[in-house]
Amino acid sequence: MLPQDNCADGCGCGAPNRLEFSKANSREAPAVRVSAPGNHRIKQSQIPSGTMWMGDSSGDENLGDGETPVHEVSLDAFEIDTTTVTNDDFARFVSDTGYETEAEAWGFSAVFHSVARAADEEILGSAPGTPWWLAVRGSSWEHPEGRDSGLDGRGDHPVVHVSWADANAYCAWAGRRLPTEAEWEFAARGGLDGSKYPWGEAEVDAGGWRANIFQGDFPGMNTGEDGWLSTAPVRIFQPNGFGLWQPVGNVWEWCEDWFDNSYYAVSPRHDPRGPEEGTTKVMRGGSYLCHSSYCNRYRNSGRSANTPESSMGNAGFRSVGLSGN
Repeated sequence: MLPQDNCADGCGCGAPNRLEFSKANSREAPAVRVSAPGNHRIKQSQIPSGTMWMGDSSGDENLGDGETPVHEVSLDAFEIDTTTVTNDDFARFVSDTGYETEAEAWGFSAVFHSVARAADEEILGSAPGTPWWLAVRGSSWEHPEGRDSGLDGRGDHPVVHVSWADANAYCAWAGRRLPTEAEWEFAARGGLDGSKYPWGEAEVDAGGWRANIFQGDFPGMNTGEDGWLSTAPVRIFQPNGFGLWQPVGNVWEWCEDWFDNSYYAVSPRHDPRGPEEGTTKVMRGGSYLCHSSYCNRYRNSGRSANTPESSMGNAGFRSVGLSGN
């Protein structure tokens, strides 16, 4: 029997927040440094102004996520990365700035149990309710599965183990910002308003795999039928109608907004930017750990969240241009 997943922040194919790990919560969050604008090389998609019905209209919403009520939202035109930020992209940022991620400063990050490469003494613990997530000492963007792992052959994979604050630091260097939740959903839909997935209504495995998710019995065994057991290169499968690669599956993507599962009931109809305050930040798109019968958030309307200082092996980000760019 699969575990049940009815919460939004820190459960299922998302990860626990950093302080949930019982043996790894003894220090304060490190200060986050930003730097001057640098060289952002990711191809852009120009998203036209328009209107969409935001939220779940398929009936597959997860309780507690706040995917309803479906409501009309209009947005001004904007530009967005066609892919998530890759390891190579992030490496240029680190080389230029000397930036230290929060995972590196804390000394650990969240790694899914079946991909961890760490000695027993380097596993600091797991979080209550999600024992498949391990706090692994030495795991970071350069060492995704633990200190014995590296990035050879994964330069074009999405960077992971970056917190919301780390993503913002990259954006500050690049002269960009994180997308709002509404911008993310509008871009992910690719012009197919009301559709369940970026490609339409067909299920993810219909006629061949369309996204990188978990196959098998979660959380025990991933059969890897789509070709990947963890992250995949950012330019595989097919882009959506706006030219975005893998807005669903592969890795969760941080958004700018604070998370509130009741926000849709009071959301502005033009260019909503989320609640003014909160404790967790929105994540969108699902990841390689989403499963159809457990964490089915690899949908256009799927939502999750985590605390801004948390990092994990299945979350990254893409950026948008500043107003007027």
